[in-house]
Amino acid sequence: MDDDALMEVALAEASEGAEAGEVPVGAVVAVGDRIVARRHNERESLIDPTAHAELLALRDAAAEVGSWRLAGATLVVTLEPCPMCAGAAWAARLDRVVWGAPNPDAGALGSLYHLGADPRLNHEFELGHGVRAEECASLLADFFAERR
Repeated sequence: MDDDALMEVALAEASEGAEAGEVPVGAVVAVGDRIVARRHNERESLIDPTAHAELLALRDAAAEVGSWRLAGATLVVTLEPCPMCAGAAWAARLDRVVWGAPNPDAGALGSLYHLGADPRLNHEFELGHGVRAEECASLLADFFAERR
């Protein structure tokens, strides 16, 4: 599956999250052409500040492949990961992270920091960004506009 197709799945997850009252962020983990995990934010429903889509998807992916090392895997997420989620991508030893909309408030893969390409860390990963960015940003903007 290409980045666009994976982002389509992540957008569907984000929409499910929005319907449940969660900030609409969706994440997918793929190994080759196989999706091994897909999740959306669940901070409200789980009453857990760490229940970001990326962390939940990485946990599910590790369980699915039977290892915390997700070498060969790609994480696709609708919003640029925060420092916590970028750190989890680093810890999982992902090959690649792809994000849609930039996160100027907390983005840690280009906007404020770039934890995926810091030579001081013992692992770096490839980055793709801007995939279906307008759709990803619109989903978030619409969600917050409805709540104001």
